[in-house]
Amino acid sequence: MLVSKRCQYALRAVFELAKHYGQYPLKAAQIAESQAIPVRFLEVILCELKKAGFVKSQRGNEGGYLLAIPPEKLTVGDLIRFIQGPFGPVSCVIGDSQESCPLYGDCAFMPMWEKVQKSINGIYDNTTYRELVDQERRKEERYVPSYSI
Repeated sequence: MLVSKRCQYALRAVFELAKHYGQYPLKAAQIAESQAIPVRFLEVILCELKKAGFVKSQRGNEGGYLLAIPPEKLTVGDLIRFIQGPFGPVSCVIGDSQESCPLYGDCAFMPMWEKVQKSINGIYDNTTYRELVDQERRKEERYVPSYSI
C-alpha cells in the first residue's frame, strides 16, 4: 500500500499543527516551510481538513490554522482513511472487487493478506500524533550539544 504524496502532505501538515497544539495558530506558509510542502497544495489540503473537522482556522493578522482534535486522540490511521480511503495490501481485502476475483472465497493468499491488513491497521491506528510529537522531541533532546567551560 502506497501512501500518496497528497496524503503524506496532509500527515505532515497535521504533525506540524500537533507540535504547536494549544499554543498559537500557524499560517499555511509556516507549515509549508517547516514540512517541505508546496503552499498551493497545502492550502487545498488544509481546506479539506478543516471541512472534515481535523483542523480549524482563525482569522485575522494573528490567525492561521490550529489542530481541532487533541493529538493524543488523533491517529495516523484516521487521517490516511480520510485522505485515501480504506487501505490494505490488495483491493479484495478492503472490499473492492471481491466478487470479480476468480478465486473469491478460495484464495490461498487471503489469510496472509488479512494478516498484513491487520498489521497495517494496527500500526496506523495505534500511532497517535502525540506519540509522533513526543518521539521527535526526545530525538531533538538527544542531539542538543552540551557545552562545558
